[in-house]
Amino acid sequence: MRRLRETNARPTPMTERRSGMDRRRKSPFNSRGLFWGGRRESGRRYTDRQRPMLADRYQQSLFGVIVLILFLSVIDAILTLFLINHGAIELNPVMAFYLDLGPYTFLLVKYALTSVGLVILLVFHNRFLNSMGIKAGAFLYVTLAAFVSVVSWEMYLISRVMT
Repeated sequence: MRRLRETNARPTPMTERRSGMDRRRKSPFNSRGLFWGGRRESGRRYTDRQRPMLADRYQQSLFGVIVLILFLSVIDAILTLFLINHGAIELNPVMAFYLDLGPYTFLLVKYALTSVGLVILLVFHNRFLNSMGIKAGAFLYVTLAAFVSVVSWEMYLISRVMT
């Protein structure tokens, strides 16, 4: 190790020994936060908030919206099965395929697809979409509005079938 002379106390570029590589281990998953409660709600820096990250805590409103969407998804599937039994047809070819496999498969696939989509929206909810000028979390509310519309439409159709 080379000593600096007392007269030349400032380091020169020759004395810089850092490699420039970040030695900190970066993990997208924090198991400590999963089991004992974490503290991370969002990124601290602007650059951290621009990339997807898994947070330890989320807003309670997001939890409520996600639970409501899952509930409406199950209600939608049950109402769809009721309408199918009364002469309606499934227009979505993917869901029609699973409906042909059976009602339980249809319910399971509908719930699984909705859940996977919601997890993706939750992970990216802080991401700002520059092309549209909105945050990705807004799609949770759009999805909620879509499910409310679909369930309302199915209720209207059921009222027409019952009369």
